[in-house]
Amino acid sequence: MSNSQAAISFSDNHSKSDPRTQFAALCYRRSGDRKTEVLLVTGRRTGRWKLPKGWPTAGLTPAETAMKEAYEEAGVRGTRHEECVGHFVYDKTLNGKATLPCIVAVFPIKVSSLAKKFPETGERKFMWLTPKKAAKKVEEPSLKSILKQFDPSNLRN
Repeated sequence: MSNSQAAISFSDNHSKSDPRTQFAALCYRRSGDRKTEVLLVTGRRTGRWKLPKGWPTAGLTPAETAMKEAYEEAGVRGTRHEECVGHFVYDKTLNGKATLPCIVAVFPIKVSSLAKKFPETGERKFMWLTPKKAAKKVEEPSLKSILKQFDPSNLRN
């Protein structure tokens, strides 16, 4: 799926119930025994395990936005893939009450290193898990499926 297909477009005149688009980073590495591991971070308010993600950024492609979020939330440095590997949906809680439906496009990032200091240092926990174990930690069914099926050897770029 191309970047242009990854961003689901909606009218500029959003109602409070219109879905919004976000971009997530599926950060991965190979462990010492060559197993693939993926990075999960906690949400700042909820403490739930999730992928680094955020709102579209003017001037950046969806994959570049995912890379920016991975750095801000977990200090990730690496190589982004332009290929979207899937979408998931969730309801973002606003101000502790209202929810906003979000559609999230997921972009892989091959991690080369983690910065010791980054914009959200100390605000989140993170852990490395196999994709199947990570799928058990997240709540969204579509994200569980993306994680279970993730295999970096299937990526095109």
